[in-house]
Amino acid sequence: PSSLEVKRQRNAQKRVLARKLTQEQIRPGTPEPVEGREHVYVQTELDLEEISDRVIEVDGECQTDEFLDRPPTPLFIPAKTGKDMATQIEEGELFDFDIEVKPILEVLIGKTVEQALLEVMEEEELAQLQSHQRAFAELRNAEFAELQRLEEQDRRIREEKERRRLAHLEKLRKQKETAEKIAARAFAQRYLADLIPSVFNNLHDSGFFYDPIERDIETEFLPWLMSEVEETLQRKVLGRTMLDSLIRTVVEQRLDAFSHPPVSDQTEAPAEEPRPTDAAPQVSGETDAAELPLAEKEETDQPVAEEQPSNSTSSQLEESGHTGTEDLETE
Repeated sequence: PSSLEVKRQRNAQKRVLARKLTQEQIRPGTPEPVEGREHVYVQTELDLEEISDRVIEVDGECQTDEFLDRPPTPLFIPAKTGKDMATQIEEGELFDFDIEVKPILEVLIGKTVEQALLEVMEEEELAQLQSHQRAFAELRNAEFAELQRLEEQDRRIREEKERRRLAHLEKLRKQKETAEKIAARAFAQRYLADLIPSVFNNLHDSGFFYDPIERDIETEFLPWLMSEVEETLQRKVLGRTMLDSLIRTVVEQRLDAFSHPPVSDQTEAPAEEPRPTDAAPQVSGETDAAELPLAEKEETDQPVAEEQPSNSTSSQLEESGHTGTEDLETE
């Protein structure tokens, strides 16, 4: 047993060496450096170490002895211990093959056939189980389809019921909305029945609707008429004023003339007393002069030009009054 172990160890060592050699042959080596260069050791480990001190390197050489061939190391064979034993087998001691093997074969064949029958029965049973499973699956699928159909029918009925309920609610809502609209329309018509006449009356009262002829009379004719009347009245007032001024001047002149008697009469009869007959004409003249403005003032309907046609001042004033009235009319 020791020799076998030694052989085993040596074979293992040979296999390890052969494996290393094959790996070294397969693994590509580093090519030789070109001329003028040399390879430098570089750290390729994951954990780098900082090289702080450079070791002094010195080249050294040595010569080994020549390799001497020697025979392989002989196997170690331990010395035998004990005695060698042997057994003698006589003829007929061993079993007869044909006789001894037949029951074994029968048993093997029987077991094989029995196993085959069991396998066949198992296959038939599996086939029956599969058929039962298929029938059960078909029945279950049919029941599931029927269940889905019933659920779908129930869902359709529920949706139809909900749709009809919503339609009924919508119908009721529309009816209510229509009734509210009709009531609102009736209320609006009743409320707005008098609105249009009142609006038109207010607009008519405010002056938005008017008669064009009446508006033309109010805006054009009446202002023109008032201006003409005012102008006529101004003319009459001016004529009266001029007539009054003329009458006053005439009366003042006559009063001055009658208040100073002539010089000849005074020299001829200074001692004579005035007679009542001589004073009567003076009084009558004064009364006529006093009554004359009143008579002239009452006759206001006659134009100024007809009463004093010969007076130059009255004509000038009338011309100035006419020009003033014409200016007013133009404005």
